[in-house]
Amino acid sequence: MNDITMQLVADKYIKMALEEDITSEDVSTNAVMKERVQGRVDLICKEDGIICGLNVFARVFTMLDPSTKVDFNVSDGESVKKGDLLGYVTGDIRVLLSGERTALNYLQRMSGIATITKKTAELLKETSITLLDTRKTTPCMRVFEKYAVAVGGGRNHRYNLSDGVLLKDNHIGAAGGVKEAIKAAKAYAPFVRKVEIETETLEQVKEAMEAGADIIMLDNMDHDTMKEACKIIDGRAEIEVSGNVTKENIEKMKDLPVDYVSSGALTHSAPILDLSLKNLRRLV
Repeated sequence: MNDITMQLVADKYIKMALEEDITSEDVSTNAVMKERVQGRVDLICKEDGIICGLNVFARVFTMLDPSTKVDFNVSDGESVKKGDLLGYVTGDIRVLLSGERTALNYLQRMSGIATITKKTAELLKETSITLLDTRKTTPCMRVFEKYAVAVGGGRNHRYNLSDGVLLKDNHIGAAGGVKEAIKAAKAYAPFVRKVEIETETLEQVKEAMEAGADIIMLDNMDHDTMKEACKIIDGRAEIEVSGNVTKENIEKMKDLPVDYVSSGALTHSAPILDLSLKNLRRLV
């Protein structure tokens, strides 16, 4: 996540997270620290994984006090091991204490997503299939969670509803059918946008092909049905597989001639990576 993205998009969410945690004051910290005292605290890794979100972690502290200094021994995307000293934060002890939980919440969540994405992507490394995320993200965390997927080796599907045309089952119902939905989308959307449609049956796949869909999603189909769908499409449209895809079952997709496999589990079911800020000490 570069500095421009941080300032234009991420900063407002980081500020909201800090305001959620500090509605008026940090009573505990103010009780034990009456004035500014310089200190330092270590960032420790407590389990193996992929680190992600270091600049977001740092921004929490610099938003509270721009003079805070954050130094890292690793970079986003690197493998980390239990017991590693990942870096340290130096500054006003009141800032270190007040920003600790918010900073760790971001870093642990993003690192957890990068870690599970890396493990899942590894299962497809011998294929030409691209691993995608979905919009099944935590509210107000999408910019962070989709960044973490990319760091872990996945690719981002559309970022939001303004980002692309994806006609799902309820869009099809609203339009009156597969062909009607595709026709309406092609008439409305800018010509530079591809039209993707979700299909659940072979009949819908045939209708989507006849209507000229650019991308056909095979949603919650069994393996044999997906194979048959791929034969029907026969390279005339891009193919995405979706529906309850996890790292436990994704290898079953490897023999399918599909372009993409999308998995909501990358974001909605990723456990955090256990990290900690420890050994706070005064420097004066």
